[in-house]
Amino acid sequence: METRPVRTGPVEIRPVRYDHPDVKTLDALVQQEYVRRYGDGDMTPLDPEMFVPPRGTFLVAYEGDRPLATGGWRVQEDAAEGYAVGDAEIKRMFVLPEARGRGLARRILAALEADARAAGRARMVLETGIKQPEALALYASTGYLPVEKFGLYRTYEDSRCLAKTLGDAAAG
Repeated sequence: METRPVRTGPVEIRPVRYDHPDVKTLDALVQQEYVRRYGDGDMTPLDPEMFVPPRGTFLVAYEGDRPLATGGWRVQEDAAEGYAVGDAEIKRMFVLPEARGRGLARRILAALEADARAAGRARMVLETGIKQPEALALYASTGYLPVEKFGLYRTYEDSRCLAKTLGDAAAG
């Protein structure tokens, strides 16, 4: 029988800078996950300033002082890369293996969508891969649909691009 971690307190989702030490720690772990699944880390260039409101945000789910999960969005409208005006791109969704199954990714995703909608973004987009069935299932269950490929990995066979129209804040 698998042992689940003992919950030491409520999980709180907080906005943090992308260059925060907790983000760096979890980002290193997600890169290891990409290497394990795909043979290489994510080569997408990211800068902390991309996640500064109102052009993005980065969130960390904490249980007490322990970071458990991350996710962010950034404005991404480069038509040459396949994006559209009004797009918000999800980056670095990750949950520690021992914290999975608690709905943290779903909570972060909902918070990112609400934040992007409040910032006036029209559509949430993301790229993931076929070797991440958990991610594909999460996004499908929350209304994301396949779209024409965009971004750095648009020519990769195992890449999947998804999108969800955000609508206005009142529709939320």
